[in-house]
Amino acid sequence: MRLIRWLAPLALGLMIVVAAAPAQAVDAVSVRGDAPAIDLTAILEYQHSDTDRIQVSTAPGTDGIVRRIEVRGREAGQNWVVFALANNTDDQLDRLIVAPHYRIVSSGLLWPDLGLSRIATITPSTGDRPERQDSATADIFRVTLDPGAVITFVAELRTNKLPQLYLWEPEAYKDKVNSFTLYQGIVIGISGLLALVLTILFVVKGSIMFPAAAALAWAVLVYIGVDFGFWGKVLDMSQGAERVWRASGEAILAATLLVFLFAYLNLSRWHVRYSHITLGWLAFLGSLVGLALFDPAVASGIARISLVLIAFAGFALIVYLSTHGFDRAVLLIPTWFLLVVWVVAAGMTVAGSVTNDIVGPALLGGLVLIVMLIGFTVMQHAFAGGGATNGIVSDVERRALALTGSGDLIWDWDVSADKVFTSPETEALLGLKRGTLEGPAASWLEVLHPLDQDRFRAALDSVLDQRRGRLVQDFRLRTPDGHFMWFALKARPVVGSDGEVSRVVGTLTDVTEIKNAEERMLHDSVHDNLTGLPNRKLFIDRLNAVANFSKTVPTMRPTIMVIDLDRFKQVNDSVGIAVGDSILLTLARRLTRILKPQDTLARLAGDQFGLILMSEQDAAKITAFAETIRKTIRAPIAFNDREIFLTASIGLALSDPAVPLTDELIKDAELAMYHSKRIGGDRIDVYKPAMRARKTDRLTLESELRRAIERQEITILYQPIVRLEDRSIAGFEALARWDHPKLGRMSPSEFIAIAEEIGLIIDLGMFVMDQTARQLAIWQRAMRSREPIFASVNVSSRQLLRHDLLHDIRTVLSRSSVARGTLKLELTESLVMENPEHAAQMLHRIRELGTGLSLDDFGTGHSSLSYLQRFPFDTLKIDQSFVRTTSRGTRPVILKSIIAMAHDLGMDVVAEGVETDSDAVEMYQLGCEYAQGFAFGEPMDADAAMRMLTEERLEAAS
Repeated sequence: MRLIRWLAPLALGLMIVVAAAPAQAVDAVSVRGDAPAIDLTAILEYQHSDTDRIQVSTAPGTDGIVRRIEVRGREAGQNWVVFALANNTDDQLDRLIVAPHYRIVSSGLLWPDLGLSRIATITPSTGDRPERQDSATADIFRVTLDPGAVITFVAELRTNKLPQLYLWEPEAYKDKVNSFTLYQGIVIGISGLLALVLTILFVVKGSIMFPAAAALAWAVLVYIGVDFGFWGKVLDMSQGAERVWRASGEAILAATLLVFLFAYLNLSRWHVRYSHITLGWLAFLGSLVGLALFDPAVASGIARISLVLIAFAGFALIVYLSTHGFDRAVLLIPTWFLLVVWVVAAGMTVAGSVTNDIVGPALLGGLVLIVMLIGFTVMQHAFAGGGATNGIVSDVERRALALTGSGDLIWDWDVSADKVFTSPETEALLGLKRGTLEGPAASWLEVLHPLDQDRFRAALDSVLDQRRGRLVQDFRLRTPDGHFMWFALKARPVVGSDGEVSRVVGTLTDVTEIKNAEERMLHDSVHDNLTGLPNRKLFIDRLNAVANFSKTVPTMRPTIMVIDLDRFKQVNDSVGIAVGDSILLTLARRLTRILKPQDTLARLAGDQFGLILMSEQDAAKITAFAETIRKTIRAPIAFNDREIFLTASIGLALSDPAVPLTDELIKDAELAMYHSKRIGGDRIDVYKPAMRARKTDRLTLESELRRAIERQEITILYQPIVRLEDRSIAGFEALARWDHPKLGRMSPSEFIAIAEEIGLIIDLGMFVMDQTARQLAIWQRAMRSREPIFASVNVSSRQLLRHDLLHDIRTVLSRSSVARGTLKLELTESLVMENPEHAAQMLHRIRELGTGLSLDDFGTGHSSLSYLQRFPFDTLKIDQSFVRTTSRGTRPVILKSIIAMAHDLGMDVVAEGVETDSDAVEMYQLGCEYAQGFAFGEPMDADAAMRMLTEERLEAAS
């Protein structure tokens, strides 16, 4: 009895464990942070239920426990797939689950799968349900995997087949879609152009083969347009209609291919049976279009079989006719052979033998290539003989006419007489007397560039020795004033009856402009466009050249200097970008004058220069030279009636003979420069190994910025925007500042770029927008007796590209009761023009939410007036560079035009950078409604802004 009492609990526990354990659990796929995409197709577990509910066993969690969950379908589906994902990393991962609607791969030859929406919904074992993303070609769901999480997903299928399921990293998927979109656009463009050309050819030529070729080209355009989803975007068709179009496109493609084969081979001239067979087959294919309306899969399967039969039967017919003396069939053999290869590849693809994602677009591109070859074959017939002038012009005359029409110059060398003849236009181009270039070939060496003489002589000798080939050479010829022009020579040898070269005949072409353009492109690729100095790429290349040279001369060691101007951004903001560029150009010229030929000065970045010092090797002289550079920069720069004083932080890196010379020396100099800048600037610092320990300052700054919002270190200041009519406060512009506990208050220029790089700009922008809206609501409640004031918040490019921006704005407006249109979002002109189509759609949707829109920095970007009309901006802010320039009376016409254009588009105008009362008066006279700048107040905190509003209200009441 004791034994029974002891075994009873154990047996009961085993029964509970067995009953609780699921029959089968899925294996979780580990998701790596560096994996752009994971193919989940092979690990999917398909299940079927008799009702709209299903119970599945989850993958073992981190605790090793397998649980069982029940999922209910949203669309009463009975087909399911189950898979599990595990995030074994320390980071939260955002991924996209992508199931394409249609894939040509494994679609099938008979009753093919023509595509449908595959997934109705996805239910996770834990967490929020994945959010469906908008896409016309695939079911896309965004999922978030927390660190260490193991989540089992149950997907409710709309069909019993799921051809592919991928897990994509969002940016990688976006890049993939963009690359395929570019490729698809190119293929559709080429196909459309080809169809248009063949249609024009059909209008010009009346032969039946030309409309047949044009119809085939249009059929291919329709087919690839459906497969690429182009027509779905143009016609906004449903998924069911897209299946009908796809099946109809395949039937039309087979029909037009059959018509072209019949028309091109002119089969009616050989036997009437060919006509009967063709007409019957064509009628059958035409009926498939009607069948596609009722059963697209059956119609598509028959069309695909017909396409295979047309390809192979057509190739057999072409070979047969070629062997019986039909020349037209001979010309079609290569193209039709490629078609047969294409059909075989397509068959392997639909059968699933080839599964690569690239094969589908590649097949459609290959189809366009085949139609292009067919077009070339047809055009060969279009322009080969048959004209009224056939036989009148001899072959020699035709060649002469073609040469005259090309505009090229004749070059003829009579080898036996050793006399060169060239067109008189050659000497006219060079400014030489007539007959100067006629005579022995050796006389050309006198006008050739010295570097081209040996190549020219060797090329002529090679043609004479080999007695065949083609002479293609570029060379320079000298003009009387000493400069050179580039010419391209293309010539062939003419072999006489004795087997020797008797003449070398060809053409000369003036390619001076092309060569100059190439040289300009080469120069611009390695030089700074503003100063003409080498850029960073050429700077590093020259340092590597010095490193290689120093291996043979160990005593020659260079010194690297990095020169960064102090507070140059404030100078730019004060005098304008154009004047700032002029200042940089002036400094570049000053520094160049104190260098020696063996030294290299480069512009590494906006206000940063680099120097490879080779002329000095002594440490004391190097330091003295750096001091000379510092003093040269400190010398005042005259600008109109004022002088501008600049300073620079200079970092030196002295090369060590015992250490190999690499571009790490530049980084050492940069570290020394940053050290100099951190302790006040206007000084020279030599790199020391201890400075490298401070290299992690940027990482420290990034981590501190991530916690800045939580620690309430982000402060928002507000700069007043006034009405110029009565100088009352109309609103404020919100400006973020970071009160760093160690570095003090930092301006946006010092941390916004970091926030964008590390992805924190979204949270930072949401914080600024939310705080500004709350403060705006407080001001509006306190100032109910007057017109509601507004507040402007800047929006970055990353915010605008996110669809979640609409949700963020809606959330902010729901939290704060502000008057409609008074919370304004400011976007720069360059930002909206990066992607005008997307920007226009987003801005209209933002405007519908009740948010105002302001176009900032107008006049500094590259806008399109046609797009500007489509953007729903209500306010236009003129950049301060225009305002300050206008206040000096140099460009009032441009400013008047901008203001008039804004008013015509129904926008108010805000002038930025108004510093004096005279500036404000002038801007009001030009038609500006609002202005902001130091004349009306510097950026202030919310309390100071409230006091300013209160004082203004009291003054108005008194």
